[in-house]
This record gives sequence, C-alpha cells and structure tokens, in this order.
Amino acid sequence: MTIAQFLVLSAAMFSIGIYGVLARRNAVLVLLSVELMLAAVNINFVAFGRHMADPIAGGQVFALFVITVAAAEVGIGLAIVLLIFRNRASANIDELDALKW
Repeated sequence: MTIAQFLVLSAAMFSIGIYGVLARRNAVLVLLSVELMLAAVNINFVAFGRHMADPIAGGQVFALFVITVAAAEVGIGLAIVLLIFRNRASANIDELDALKW
C-alpha cells in the first residue's frame, strides 16, 4: 500500500471525528469522536515513520505516546461524564452550564 492510501484513510477518520465533536450533544459520543481523531493521528505517525524508513522508529514511538495520552483522557473524561450524569441525570453537553458559578 502507498502512503497516499494511509493519508486518505487518516483524513477521512479525522474528518468524521471532527464532525462528531461538532455535531454531537452526548458527552460519551464526543469522547468517542476525539478517540477517532487520535487514531487518525496514530495512522499518520506510523505511515510517515514507515515511509521515511526511520531507524529509531520515531513514528511508532510517538504513536505509543498518543495511545498513552488517549487512555488517560478516556479515564478522566469518563469519570467526569459519570459524575455529571449522576448529578444531572443526563450526559447532554448543552446542560453543562451547571458547572458555572
């Protein structure tokens, strides 16, 4: 496969993720869309690392860092969403103005 195919796949995934973040009202679906965008970035890192024939595998190392950050983001994000759902009985993003003083 050529690098252009990976870039098209990554651009499509990132675009779907952007649409999900901008159009969705449910906090869990927004987190899922952010994860989709991070997966698209990982595809780019690995594709460019492979294309450049990097001897230290920089693209793969960055992809591992992104996976680590994504796991932490999901853990914290889901904890916040669960607390909001417990207090408000809804995970709707439009109702998050309750966090204002």
